[in-house]
Amino acid sequence: MHGRVKIKSTAQQEEEKKKEREKKLKIYVAARDACFSKRKEGILDEEGIQLTQQLLSSNPDFATLWNYRREILTHLETVREEDAVQKIYEAELSFLESCLKVNPKSYGSWHHRGWVSTRLPRPNWARELSLCDLCLSQDDRNFHCWDYRRMVVKMSGVPVDQELQFTDRLIGSNFSNYSSWHYRSTLLPLLHPESPEPPEPCRRTRHASPPPSPQTHSHRVCEEQLLKEYELVQNAFFTDPNDQSAWFYYRWLLGRAEREEMISCVYVSREEERVAVAFSGPVNPKSVGLLLVLDGMPQRVEWRSVHPRFKHSPVWICDLPPGTISDLNNEHNITVHWTEKHRHRDCALYTGRTESWCRDSATDQELFRSELSVEKTSVLQSELQSCNQLQELEPLNKWCLLTIILLMRALDPLGYEKETLAHFQTLKEVDSMRCAYYGDLCSKFMIENTILKMEYAEVRVFSISDKNLTTLCHLDQLLLVTHINLSSNQLLRLPPQLAMLQCLEVLEADNNSIQDLDGLYHLPRLEEVVLKNNKIAKLADLQPLASCPKLTRLDLRGNPVTQTANIQSELAELLPSVTDLLL
Repeated sequence: MHGRVKIKSTAQQEEEKKKEREKKLKIYVAARDACFSKRKEGILDEEGIQLTQQLLSSNPDFATLWNYRREILTHLETVREEDAVQKIYEAELSFLESCLKVNPKSYGSWHHRGWVSTRLPRPNWARELSLCDLCLSQDDRNFHCWDYRRMVVKMSGVPVDQELQFTDRLIGSNFSNYSSWHYRSTLLPLLHPESPEPPEPCRRTRHASPPPSPQTHSHRVCEEQLLKEYELVQNAFFTDPNDQSAWFYYRWLLGRAEREEMISCVYVSREEERVAVAFSGPVNPKSVGLLLVLDGMPQRVEWRSVHPRFKHSPVWICDLPPGTISDLNNEHNITVHWTEKHRHRDCALYTGRTESWCRDSATDQELFRSELSVEKTSVLQSELQSCNQLQELEPLNKWCLLTIILLMRALDPLGYEKETLAHFQTLKEVDSMRCAYYGDLCSKFMIENTILKMEYAEVRVFSISDKNLTTLCHLDQLLLVTHINLSSNQLLRLPPQLAMLQCLEVLEADNNSIQDLDGLYHLPRLEEVVLKNNKIAKLADLQPLASCPKLTRLDLRGNPVTQTANIQSELAELLPSVTDLLL
């Protein structure tokens, strides 16, 4: 046994490690308590700097200590000369580099570095850019570093084209660098903005549309540069078709132009003495300034959302004082002013008419295809051809299939409807984990197509039965609809947005799985509701119907609620206006 090194047992080693950890913890807690005590007493001195440095070196995500450290540094600025402050902050930057070595994605360290860099009397931005380059070379998805780099670029005035070349280098070395693709999308509109186009003629309406807002501007890229970007990104996804980074960037290139902000429809009802206004997007009249003028006289009305859940909504309603417009022998002119956007829309209520409306007869391009840019058809057709070629090589590539669907929507949503449905079915099979997402997206497109067909026919009936719908959307487009048929789909609920259908008289929603009727709220004209073969289980589920004053016919056959004892008498109490009840 002589001459052999004595090896400690595992138990002994663990015991020693435990004692060492306890010792370090004791020192750490003592230093922490000392910092808290000094801060509470308002002591801002060099010892506080040393104590916080000791603690943050091992745990750089202690936000309270960074706050205390900034308080001390701010105080030192007031009592030291500029050169001394420069040295203090340079030392601080060196200390921060050691913290970033401990945790390169430390929120506290990057935030503090940004704070220090902006307070340096003589900042060295070139050094900060070099640090960013180093960190991104080690982890090109370090979003803290990307945020910091953007701040450095802004403060130091780095040219946009130089940063674009930086993204070229990173993407060239790694097509999967999502952060670089994203950064590129923020730079291109600055360097290659889309040329402003002259305003197009107003769309066909009963009254002329207001001129475009002077604030309207585009974040799009000029077509010449777009063609180069298409080529770049195609190289990426043809190289690695399953990498999502290039596909996301490609979808951005195809564009997401917002609809023009406008009053899209004004509806007036004599019977309810009510005005309903639909906007191109959610608004709050209290914040945007909405003024109703009747026959040249401003009216003091209270605008309210169609559903109490909506503080911002595309549809708002107001009631006029009793007797204001109820006389059929009188003609009235109503104007709604959107003061914030300098927009207005007129609506004439003629004698003998019980209702009137004024709305845009918007094209499919304006309603829905604005989600993709209005490029020349030949360009989008060329992109579709390229994706189809890739799909022949990679028939089960989900990114390629989804992009083909989007391109088809941009080119001709109705013409490509059959192919779109087939691609969605393939997507659900090859990417079953996202089957629900594809179902919702397909439902959205089917609803858009149905609305477009309505626009062309100018009808007030919306029928979309037996389409496997899983969700309802674009309901703000259906303000004027009187009859809606949602039967034989896969709907689980009638969402609050359904309350936007202020003219609705008949609702058919047989053969779904509906349990929630939240959207049937204060629909003033609703007379008939058919809900056969759904999953309405409780009387409380039918409560929203009590707010519909004209409801006379209700069909609940095939719902669990019909098995409830005394259901007929309870329904009679809940819905006294219903005279035709089918259970």
